[in-house]
Amino acid sequence: MQYKLFPPLSEPWKPHDYQIKAVKFLLEHAASALFLDPGLGKTSITLAAIKILKHKKLLSKVLLIAPLRVCYNVWPEEIMKWTDFNDLKIAVLHGPKKDDALKSKADIYIINPEGLDWLLQTQKTKTTQGKTRVNIDLRYFTNLGFDTLVIDELSAFKHINTNRFKSMKLVLGTFRRRWGLTGSPAANGLLDLFGQCFMLDQGRTLGPYISHFRMEYFVPNYNGFGWTIREGAENKIYERINPLVLRMAADDYLDMPTLIENNIYVDLPDNVMSVYNQLEKDLVAKINSKIIVASTAAAASMKCRQVANGGIYLDHDVQALIKLPKSNREWVNLHTEKVDALADLINELQGNPLLVAYDFIHDLDRLRIKFGHDIPYIGGGVSATHSAKLEKLWNAGKLPVLFGHPQAIAHGLNLQEVGYHVCWHSLTWNYELYDQFIHRIRRQGSKSKKVFCHHIIARGTIDEIMLTIVKLKRHGQNALFDALKKLNG
Repeated sequence: MQYKLFPPLSEPWKPHDYQIKAVKFLLEHAASALFLDPGLGKTSITLAAIKILKHKKLLSKVLLIAPLRVCYNVWPEEIMKWTDFNDLKIAVLHGPKKDDALKSKADIYIINPEGLDWLLQTQKTKTTQGKTRVNIDLRYFTNLGFDTLVIDELSAFKHINTNRFKSMKLVLGTFRRRWGLTGSPAANGLLDLFGQCFMLDQGRTLGPYISHFRMEYFVPNYNGFGWTIREGAENKIYERINPLVLRMAADDYLDMPTLIENNIYVDLPDNVMSVYNQLEKDLVAKINSKIIVASTAAAASMKCRQVANGGIYLDHDVQALIKLPKSNREWVNLHTEKVDALADLINELQGNPLLVAYDFIHDLDRLRIKFGHDIPYIGGGVSATHSAKLEKLWNAGKLPVLFGHPQAIAHGLNLQEVGYHVCWHSLTWNYELYDQFIHRIRRQGSKSKKVFCHHIIARGTIDEIMLTIVKLKRHGQNALFDALKKLNG
């Protein structure tokens, strides 16, 4: 009776067989990665491995790098959730008291990638070629005593030219163990694997230099931007990384909801379509004349994306190219076709919760005009505390609609309790964000047999290309996963 009246806050961790397999993999591999779908419990798996090594006095202090919301919400909550891990002490190295947190006695010190400059005391200088050179006080960092590195969302280190990668590269040798966790390791192609593998094994798997990796497995694209995998090279890469990686798919171990896609097409008004056509014509002209480079190509395509969504930022290039209504703000709203289609979908769902992805600030502006300025959203400027509050409200069934920016919501939030509808008001090129955003809903614990993914597409625009591309990237990553599965029998 006492137990029923006052149930414990925590409960014993009862691992599934696949979780025990994953724990063993981490314990047996000092450098290793778990490529686990969301919902398979990679956090509790890692905590179990940490606990065992700590008990055997083979581990002292863990440095855990994760997105900010994951730092505050996921890891501390997981430790409190299971009695097996209640004795593990965690210190979050963020905010005004981070120096005190670093000096405190804990087992796991968790920090977001943006905080690494502070922790490593990074010094940056410019070379004569304009590149950034980083340096750190290695003796200072070594004296902090970290012996295990865990990177939650390993894909944050896929780009080797970032300062975070350069800084961490200098301290990798100070760790006895390096583990990486991600569900989307190759969202934008197999080239992304180099940096992630290097963080774990310092180049033993794919070599110490990305230039060698590229030349061995890829060929330059015909237009000079990017690289294409050589014929037959995929299997060689799969075989190389296989000893480093344990891949587990949710569909193989859990009763996952079926994903059903629904494309909702809208037509832009004639006057807006002519604006769009001008921007697209200018983009194509620049590409054909070869005066465009990768960065300006991205900027030009972004303008097309904005118009398809319903607005555009008023920068100098836009104002010089097309006539637009005057505005006192940074942007001008051009149409509400997508917002109106979203309103129809919300009405059709009759209160069934809907998670909506938006991209640009003016996207959110039009959504607020339509649905009210106090709409619940998770994006830029929203604190981790408020995000956690919205997460609880959503899972309690008190939010019929929640708006989210994919970069802010794609990791660390569990929204599967009540909702089974996702809508893309604004598409993304980034398959990792696309996939992870959907997996906030489509994961273990969902009470629905189906999850519906709605795409609002502006007909005859870059939206149609983006949807095709994101599906091609899905195919590429799935090919990696299928190969790892076969290699492991």
